[in-house]
Amino acid sequence: MTTLTGTPNQALSPDRPDHPDQARRLRGLVEQRQHRSRVADDPAARATVIAVTSGKGGVGTSSLALNLAIALARLDVRVALLDASLGLGHLDLMCGLNGYWNLSHVLAGTRRLDDITLDGPAGIQVVPGAGRLCEIADTDKNPGPDVAGQLEDFESAHDVMVLDTGHAGHPSVNHCLGAADTVLVVTTPEPTALADAYATFKSMPSGTDTKLLTLINRVESAQAAGEIHQRLARTTRIFLESEPSLAGWIPEDPEVARAIHERTPLLVQAPQSPAARAISQLATRLIYHSPNTDNSPSFFQRLFPLTETSSKHHDNSD
Repeated sequence: MTTLTGTPNQALSPDRPDHPDQARRLRGLVEQRQHRSRVADDPAARATVIAVTSGKGGVGTSSLALNLAIALARLDVRVALLDASLGLGHLDLMCGLNGYWNLSHVLAGTRRLDDITLDGPAGIQVVPGAGRLCEIADTDKNPGPDVAGQLEDFESAHDVMVLDTGHAGHPSVNHCLGAADTVLVVTTPEPTALADAYATFKSMPSGTDTKLLTLINRVESAQAAGEIHQRLARTTRIFLESEPSLAGWIPEDPEVARAIHERTPLLVQAPQSPAARAISQLATRLIYHSPNTDNSPSFFQRLFPLTETSSKHHDNSD
């Protein structure tokens, strides 16, 4: 497990890019990421992958993933949202969409990835049924050359991919988490949620460069979030010899439940609500602190041994 630096009881800074140097750097990072991904025939073009997970259901993981994707898109980056939870996901329903096809049809060869991708709010692209990727990655099977090529083309067409994995703990999900650049482990102040968050950190694969972060949801204040994170960090430091940083905190907000009920994302329905503003600030921090991925394999290359199939795909496209 990666040991992270930083003050445990503080979120990654800056909270907002108010300082001119910080704002300039943020714009530069966005422009650099866009330029790199849009260069034609650039084999190094790949997306930054942010996985949103939790130790248990009911802590708001899917809502956070959806609204985080929208907030990132509003920073003028190209964003894909993959519903990678095992079983039946509901991200399409949460943003007022109804996808009939999903990634299982692509893997079966009956549909292409473009056919099942949905156009979501703020220009994000939503991929239903991406949990099948996690399941396959945990077996000896790999997608065929055609599907592998579609996946790589899809990744290179986006700057950021957000994965909603639901709750972790299953080996299939942990395989996906280990291939991501950043993993947000969502928890709430409830003791059972904190215990499950610790179990999530404990189950994460070792020996990866994945950055592990804690996100405290439905909490009353920054001070309370810091205290909760301190307790969690103290436990991981003692028993796991690592200490994930605090990505941020999201306040308790009745607008979140209202948005879910009305099948409209929070950042669309109530963009000035406290939770929406906190998620927008989280998106800015994640872009500002995003790892340099220029020379590292793509997400799908890490998830599957795609080197051979990838080269065949590009050779056939010449």
